Amino acid sequence: VQLQASGGGLVQAGGSLRLSCTASGRTVTLGWFRQAPGKERESVAAIRGGTGHVHYADSVKGRFTISRDNAKNTAYLQMNNLKPEDTAVYYCAASSRYYIVSHFYKSDAMDYWGKGTQVTVSS
Repeated sequence: VQLQASGGGLVQAGGSLRLSCTASGRTVTLGWFRQAPGKERESVAAIRGGTGHVHYADSVKGRFTISRDNAKNTAYLQMNNLKPEDTAVYYCAASSRYYIVSHFYKSDAMDYWGKGTQVTVSS
């Protein structure tokens, strides 16, 4: 499975961006991770197929929304009220297996990774 991400860019604080991630094959979970300079990669949001479970990092709850279009094998990350601390390289990832709710969004649950897309939020 290959993942194609798009939608990054430069935006002012308070602005919005939408990231898209299209998978070339079947996936169970689609998720977004990010890595800022000098920081570890962290899970941002994930959505699991079937049950539709979603998970958000505490830092983005209420501002980011993840959704998926199964017919298009695509996940979207709508990012609103962006803050400078959201600046990072964002990576799309996918899993082909089902995991329990407490694990499905974690990086070690992912089988496939896309190339990163830069999101820069200016103050």
